[in-house]
Amino acid sequence: MKIIACIKAVPDAGSRLVISDSKTWVRDEDLTFVMNEADEYALEAALSLGETDGEVVVVSLGDEGVGRSLRTGLAKGAHRAIHLKDEMFEGGDEYATARVLSRAIAKDGGADLVLTGVQSDDLGSGVTGIMMAEMLGWNHASVVIGIEGDPESGTLRVRRELEGGRQELLDVDLPAVLTIQYGINEPRYASLRGIMAAKKKEIRIWSAEDLGFSRDEVGREGSLCEVSDLTIPSAPNEVHMISGTPAEAARTLVELLRREARVI
Repeated sequence: MKIIACIKAVPDAGSRLVISDSKTWVRDEDLTFVMNEADEYALEAALSLGETDGEVVVVSLGDEGVGRSLRTGLAKGAHRAIHLKDEMFEGGDEYATARVLSRAIAKDGGADLVLTGVQSDDLGSGVTGIMMAEMLGWNHASVVIGIEGDPESGTLRVRRELEGGRQELLDVDLPAVLTIQYGINEPRYASLRGIMAAKKKEIRIWSAEDLGFSRDEVGREGSLCEVSDLTIPSAPNEVHMISGTPAEAARTLVELLRREARVI
């Protein structure tokens, strides 16, 4: 049983964000990177499913910033890691990223199951895993909040979160790609023994050439979307202090919502 966990390094929530000179992203050199939160749940699900008799591989795309996240995955119990690293990959959108990840999965001999977080904390589009499934030609289930069954049987029963508090049960034939929802489990901490063992585990580094890509197929040139301008929203300065009796305050609030906020 081979399970691949796709993880992403994202800016730490406590980092100070400064827009780059190009106005298309933030200054990466000013940031501290950590593993994407939803991917932590996906990694834990992969480790739990592959705990008895399986191989868990962590895969990530990016520059040196992803190295820490890969090492964390290895320290938690993954058997090996693949780092997709090339300046040609820079600036890629979700489509370009899914293209590289799916090609890497195929190059590594495929898998029985690929798990990744439902969305990334920096972009939040939630479509990369879905695109990967389409490119691989595999089954897919999104917003997964429960996984049941034995992967060795070739089918998993998954529970999906839907709108309005509803849930859906699906039997998914493997191979498949599942995007994991926040809170599905309790991610483990890396033990000291695991941290020491991670130093000896393999991290393969694959470039665009290793995967057979030309420059126009990946990164900015291989993307379907282009960011033209990035700005920080301006905060309104005006504050209304409402006084009077509860009835008077309520009438004033309703009037402000109608006249100025225009929400009613």
